[in-house]
Amino acid sequence: MKAYWNITKSTIPVTLSVIFLFINNQENVFAAPPRPHLCRPEQRDALVKLKNELEKNESLLEYNEEYHSCYSFENVFAAPPRPHLCRPEQRDALVKLKNELEVFISPFGYNCYVNGTILTPHPKTVSWEINNDGCTWEGITCNPESGEVIKLDLSCSYLRGQLHSNISLHSLTALDLSSNDFNGQIMSSLGNLSLLTSLDLSYNRFSGQIPSSIGNLSHLTSLDLSDNQLSGQLPSWIGNLSHLTQLDLSSNNFSGQIPSTIGKLSHPTFLVLSSNQFVGQIPSSFGNLNRLLSLVLDSNMLTGNFPIALLNMTMLSYISLHGSHFTGTLPPNVTSLSKLTFLDAAYNAFTGAIPSSLLTLPSLQFIRLQENQLNGTLDFGNMSLPSFLRELSLGNNNLIGPIPSSISKLTNLQYLDLSNLNTQGPVNFTAFSHLKSLYYLHLSNLNTTTTVDLNYIMSCFKSLYLLDLSGNHVSVTNKSSATYDLVMQPIQSLLLSGCGITEFPELLKTKQFLTDLDVSKNKLKGQVPGWLWTLPYLRHVDLSNNNLINFERSPRSGPSLMMAALLVSNNNFTGNIPSFICDLPSLRTLDLSNNNFDGVIPSCMANLRRTLTDLNLGQNRLHGGLPEYIFKYLRSFDVGHNQLTGKLPRALIHSTYLEVLNFLYYALTYSTDRYYFKLPSLSCKSSTYRITTSTELCRQTTFVKWSAMSSLSTNEDKLNRKYMGDVYSYDSLVLMDKGVVMELVRILKIYTALDFSRNKLEGKIPRSIGLLKELHVLNLSNNAFTGHIPSSMGNLRALESLDVSQNQLSGEIPQELGSLSYLAYMNFSHNQLAGLVPGGTQFRRQNCSSFEGNKGLFGPSLDEDCRDNIHTPASHKQYETTEESDEEVLSWIAAVIGAVPGVILGLTIGYILTRVVRKSLCPKETQTQTQKQRNSLKEAFYNLPEESGRLNSKQPLCLNTNM
Repeated sequence: MKAYWNITKSTIPVTLSVIFLFINNQENVFAAPPRPHLCRPEQRDALVKLKNELEKNESLLEYNEEYHSCYSFENVFAAPPRPHLCRPEQRDALVKLKNELEVFISPFGYNCYVNGTILTPHPKTVSWEINNDGCTWEGITCNPESGEVIKLDLSCSYLRGQLHSNISLHSLTALDLSSNDFNGQIMSSLGNLSLLTSLDLSYNRFSGQIPSSIGNLSHLTSLDLSDNQLSGQLPSWIGNLSHLTQLDLSSNNFSGQIPSTIGKLSHPTFLVLSSNQFVGQIPSSFGNLNRLLSLVLDSNMLTGNFPIALLNMTMLSYISLHGSHFTGTLPPNVTSLSKLTFLDAAYNAFTGAIPSSLLTLPSLQFIRLQENQLNGTLDFGNMSLPSFLRELSLGNNNLIGPIPSSISKLTNLQYLDLSNLNTQGPVNFTAFSHLKSLYYLHLSNLNTTTTVDLNYIMSCFKSLYLLDLSGNHVSVTNKSSATYDLVMQPIQSLLLSGCGITEFPELLKTKQFLTDLDVSKNKLKGQVPGWLWTLPYLRHVDLSNNNLINFERSPRSGPSLMMAALLVSNNNFTGNIPSFICDLPSLRTLDLSNNNFDGVIPSCMANLRRTLTDLNLGQNRLHGGLPEYIFKYLRSFDVGHNQLTGKLPRALIHSTYLEVLNFLYYALTYSTDRYYFKLPSLSCKSSTYRITTSTELCRQTTFVKWSAMSSLSTNEDKLNRKYMGDVYSYDSLVLMDKGVVMELVRILKIYTALDFSRNKLEGKIPRSIGLLKELHVLNLSNNAFTGHIPSSMGNLRALESLDVSQNQLSGEIPQELGSLSYLAYMNFSHNQLAGLVPGGTQFRRQNCSSFEGNKGLFGPSLDEDCRDNIHTPASHKQYETTEESDEEVLSWIAAVIGAVPGVILGLTIGYILTRVVRKSLCPKETQTQTQKQRNSLKEAFYNLPEESGRLNSKQPLCLNTNM
């Protein structure tokens, strides 16, 4: 009781003071307090004082009861919140905006990347109920004092369509519409939102130019228009946005030069202009951006030397010049960039030596200089200080000399690429054993005399994900007594192409995480071991260019269900195509070419129609026809050089993704297959066809949707992959170019070709062929085309080679072809062409053989020698089969043997008759009256070439007396 009394005695004064304050200020207690603080300061202080007094006592029970009852004052007596904070006109503007937007739920799941965070999209505007306060709607932030909307965030909200109406929320300071599907032009009315400090329209499909009204947003600190389809030149008024700190215009189609006015910006920290089509040099005014932290200009067409002005940006920590056309040397002294952590100048044309000061820069963590023309030797300089370097990529340059032993000091390295370093001698591979943190190691094509011990290298790195030793001499020890316990090594990619190995490395049996294996171009022979297919995550296997003969039976049914690419070309496989291929539900690329497979193509391959994109069965002994349904997503399809027959499947007409197509020596059995050439959406890059029955090429709209030949790919697409193919293999093709049979082992993406030569195609050449504006090679020779050469071919501005020889074309050569400045080779021979030959420079440079066999051609482009040759009769068509040609040769020989005596006899009789009747046909008085006219015409006639069809020059003329 005494203790209780002491506690009560100590709390009475405090309690009384609280009650006194409560009664004295009861009118204020019941009044609604001002926002944002509901509790008045003096009451809060009294509560804090009471709390402190109670905490001094030993009885927690009394403390809890007293404290919670007092602390709840603000909840009991406080006025309820205001029912509607959002102003009516603001809510109406939001409702109008909602009604204009279209919500779509994509059937394909995707995530959004917003402010460095991966989010799952959901429609925010669904929560916008009319009866609720607009400031409670998702994505809306209001000013608590005025009730005006100050932030509108509809990012990643499944919205699409065009924005037409004005966003009349004039108090907005931040607008985020990113990661949706908006299209059309950016609304110029956004320039009326004068208080905007942040505008983010990224990851949409906005097109056109940036509205000039955006230049009125003088308070902007962040502008992000990246990942759209904006075009045109970058406006110079960008430099007038003086408060701008972050500018991201990447992944658009901007062109022209980067405006120098950007150097006027006084506060920028992040400048991202990558993945556009900017040309020219980096403006020297960029040297004024001394607060810049990150500069990203990669994947453009910029030129010039490494900008020395960048060395003035002492705050820079991130530089990316990847994938442009920079030349010259790297600056020898980069020590001024003392805060630089990331440098990416890969995929350019830099030359000279790598500055040693760069490799010793203490702050640097990432160096990417691969795919340049750098030369000289590697010099890591003085490495007395610990290196924080995590990535060093120097592969595919012209570097020579030994690998410095000091590389062993880069103990924090996780990624090392020294591919194609010409070491010119031995390599001490033990130096790499100190790099225990390595995840990725690229040491291909070192030109070393040292043999690499695969087992030893694998044992040095417990965390290795990728090892590339291609092009070196590698030894493999298949001994069960190996001492290295590497079962848990997480290696995923092992690349051993061209290493001279003669047997499969059995250490792979334990690599349960292996996904990619390349053992192509080796000396492997015999069977493919069955244990290979027990690796559960294997998805890419390249066994091409070996001496393998068959597949050993696997302990289970077949390869991994994750298998995406299987390449076994250029081996000695025989028999039927393995049936286990049909059970690979993820297979995208299958290359069985250049083997001895026979039998028919398994019908079960139709199981792959949903995934298969690249199929190469060429150069085997396959017979029969094609399965009906394997073409849905095919991008590359090659069945040339087999013994296949029959009709082409009608399902092929629905294959809209084709880029490479080869039916060379495919024997069609029906002429009704002309529908094949009416493929409406063939996006073809290079095509070769060999058809042995007559077919009509098509209607005039055949090429309307061949989009890949109609427009140039984006600059970004060209930079990403130089050659056609997928991530696993490159496409190859045999075609006729400039009169020469060429095998393209790899096909450049910018090389578009169409080869229909040596078939029996008939009818007119479609006018729509003029839509293929990016076509480089067009060969329609040795067919049965008739009609005129379409003048629309004059639109083929990129055309370098044109061959329409050995057809039945008539009319004139279109004058429009004379303006094709890239047309270096052309062949119009052996047709029925007539008229004036175009006078362009390219035509004047052609050989006479390009025009021979056309009787009526003339013009200044044909020199004197050509005029004697162009009237030779057309040779017989070359597309006939060997048997047909032999038969026709025999027929011609027989005809000539029978005709020659008859011709001689006929000429003799004709000569006699002419001598007898000449006087009766030409009276003497008539000859006398017209002697002057006859002599002048006679002189002109005798000057004509004999090929014009005139009579023998010794035969006298007989003229009409009435002329």
